[in-house]
Amino acid sequence: MTQLFHRGRRLRRTPELRALVRETPPLLREDLIMPYFVVETDDVSFRKPIPSMPGQFQLSLAQLEEQVARAVDTGLTSVLLFGLPATKDPMARAAYAENGIVQQAVRCLKKRCPNLVVITDVCLCEYMSHGHCGILSPDGQVKNDETLPLLAMTAVSHAQAGADMVAPSDMMDGRVAAIREALDEKGFRQTPVLSYAVKYASSFYGPFRDAAESAPAKGDRKSYQMDPGNAREALIEAVADIEEGADAIIVKPAGPYGDILRTVRDTVDVPVFAYQVSGEYTMIRAAGLNGWINEDAVMMESLLGLKRAGAGGIITYFAEALLKKDLVR
Repeated sequence: MTQLFHRGRRLRRTPELRALVRETPPLLREDLIMPYFVVETDDVSFRKPIPSMPGQFQLSLAQLEEQVARAVDTGLTSVLLFGLPATKDPMARAAYAENGIVQQAVRCLKKRCPNLVVITDVCLCEYMSHGHCGILSPDGQVKNDETLPLLAMTAVSHAQAGADMVAPSDMMDGRVAAIREALDEKGFRQTPVLSYAVKYASSFYGPFRDAAESAPAKGDRKSYQMDPGNAREALIEAVADIEEGADAIIVKPAGPYGDILRTVRDTVDVPVFAYQVSGEYTMIRAAGLNGWINEDAVMMESLLGLKRAGAGGIITYFAEALLKKDLVR
């Protein structure tokens, strides 16, 4: 009598069979969004390595333009911009200045690469002298409602510069509604809002704070970013932002929150992006540089895992490397 048991290996026998039955499609160029840090400086040659993020740089406007143009030549379709201003103050005035560094960068990139999707991070931490994402009260508390007009002005200034999409990352309550209303009032009804709807107070952000020079001078961001132990709260935040007018949302961090990404994807109908954050990048990169792992293979597997979990777009510091090495279609 023939023994009956599952023979899964039948469909794994050849590369062609494995490709035929693969459940999750491979990564595409259009899936990738590359973050950049642009610095307000008169030194056009400024290109400063970020020690905690090997292979990443703070860039002058001129250096940003050239690096992005090269990446576009290899297939890059979307970028996410973070700005480092020359001066900071308690009202983050450089964030919404007409000629602020992000506003300059948007105009520059849209002129050089008209078809590039330019997304701007809308937050105040890089521009605040105290490093928090909102206005501080005398006792050091972040003032939610008083911060909303500044965020709205920042988003409008980015749209006026030509941004294709604005991405509020501050986690102030009500900021999507404030931004949507301001954009509509200024005639930018067609500018989408990509909300960092599900953003956890994560230890994986450490290298980013070096890159963006945005660590809080005092305290932390746990009163406005989400507790890593909470899952149901992610759905509350996602649904709230969509009801306020978000056209798409982000789950951040990505890898350690694959369960959250899957749950959000199964619950909402708007596009869901994943942000593979600085700490995730750095761990893979450092292990690869030390020869402890096959960096390319782990990089690809980590991103495929995000796509399998439900991510549409993926914000990752590996985007340029993937395209340069021709590892995506």
